[in-house]
Amino acid sequence: MADDTNPQPDDTQFDHTAGELTQEPNAPEAGEVEGTEAAAPGSKTEAELADLKDKYLRLAAEFENYKRRTTKERADLFKTANQELMAALLPVLDDFDRARHHTKDTDDANAVRESIDIIHNKLQKTLNQKGLTPMETKGGAFDPDLHEAITQIPAPSDDLKGKIVDEVERGYYLGDKVIRHAKVVLGQ
Repeated sequence: MADDTNPQPDDTQFDHTAGELTQEPNAPEAGEVEGTEAAAPGSKTEAELADLKDKYLRLAAEFENYKRRTTKERADLFKTANQELMAALLPVLDDFDRARHHTKDTDDANAVRESIDIIHNKLQKTLNQKGLTPMETKGGAFDPDLHEAITQIPAPSDDLKGKIVDEVERGYYLGDKVIRHAKVVLGQ
């Protein structure tokens, strides 16, 4: 028989009411590692990831805004370029209207020819100011980058064989770029 008055050593070490071991008040919780060094790398990488994600989203939004802005600026540039050219050509159009008005009742061919020559020179001067220059082709060598051969005819002289004999339609440069190839006739 056991003596109930003597305390047993196992009863004094455990708290039977809670069913768990007692912990110290400043002890780390279960699953936690003591010290901040082990917990910092996980939170540091998460913070870096969040920072990089934020930078990426901002950069993507900035790029979309850039694309939208440059598209709008390009459209505006084309509008203003056409507007500038049209404004430069309006005086020539006015001259055509005046010439038609003043020559409609005349039978003098020289007056009509003179008014057309004046307007042609003004138009050519305006286009030259905007960078348009005509190609010089007659008697020159054929260049497929500049010329379009329409046909070949027997050369009138030996020095025109393989060269441009006639120009059917004039070619033009805008600055350094060919905007219309010259249509030419070659000598055989």
